[in-house]
Amino acid sequence: MRSPAPRRFLAVGAALAAVAATTAGTPEPYAAPQARPPLSPATLDARYTAVRGDIQRAYDTARDVGDDSRAEAFEAFLTPGRRFLAFDARGHGRAVEVIGDLARAERVAVVVPGADGRLTNFDNPKWAGGGARAVYRQARQVAPGVRVAVVAWLGYASPSTMSATVLTPGRAVDGARKLQRFVTELHDTNGRAQVALLCHSYGSVVCGQAAGAVRVDDIALYGSPGVTASSVTDMRTGARVWAGRADGDWTRYVPKRHVAGLGFGPDPVSPSFGALRFAAGTGSHSEYLRPGSVSLRNLTFIALGRASEVTHA
Repeated sequence: MRSPAPRRFLAVGAALAAVAATTAGTPEPYAAPQARPPLSPATLDARYTAVRGDIQRAYDTARDVGDDSRAEAFEAFLTPGRRFLAFDARGHGRAVEVIGDLARAERVAVVVPGADGRLTNFDNPKWAGGGARAVYRQARQVAPGVRVAVVAWLGYASPSTMSATVLTPGRAVDGARKLQRFVTELHDTNGRAQVALLCHSYGSVVCGQAAGAVRVDDIALYGSPGVTASSVTDMRTGARVWAGRADGDWTRYVPKRHVAGLGFGPDPVSPSFGALRFAAGTGSHSEYLRPGSVSLRNLTFIALGRASEVTHA
């Protein structure tokens, strides 16, 4: 029986012309973010305030131009108590949100989303913001005495699944540089915290590119098409590297090769790759952070550094 995955990838090429036609020449109504203070314990609150101003201006613009879906999303971002370290409404947008007390956290988990990450789906449980909140709630349940912060890091130009960029590591290379800078800022803000990267789908390619240059304690790759490294050793990281794939995840059918600039190499869940394999349940590609799931529970234990409590595949 043929898998549905090849048809999914063949559809990419057919959609490119349509995507280009609908985006070419469209004027950008949103302004660039204003200057913001660098991250440090002393400037953290000022940073939150400055970014909130960027979100407010983008919300006003969205209402002025009739961009209803973004106006709805930005209004939610402005809910009292929400705190963002970065925000840019231009293009498909970028946003970095903190759940918890970043300055006092003992453990910090950074959720790195895959393709199709957008400001309009940021709060969806399948994506960065919604997923980060699920990890935070789970951590509070299983480790109420541990100070935890979870960062939803849509800090790179997430590719569309209906574009050729999703088949190449180009966006990941750029994203890795941004992730490296962000992790450095994290350590500048809280030098005591241990850091875990939770990397989904194309986000695992970003983490694979960044692994050798970031100081983190754990890296979890889930729903990964490959990370452009041939093995954990090739990732050149001192972190524990974990890998998991749910039984219903279509990425199992993606060819694990890297040929002529396409593809991302060996499968991180294969025994030869050398990662610690965690049980990821039976869900689909977008359900790893679903409340109540085996995958969420294990990813939360990884985020907490509680390796002995992670169940293995």
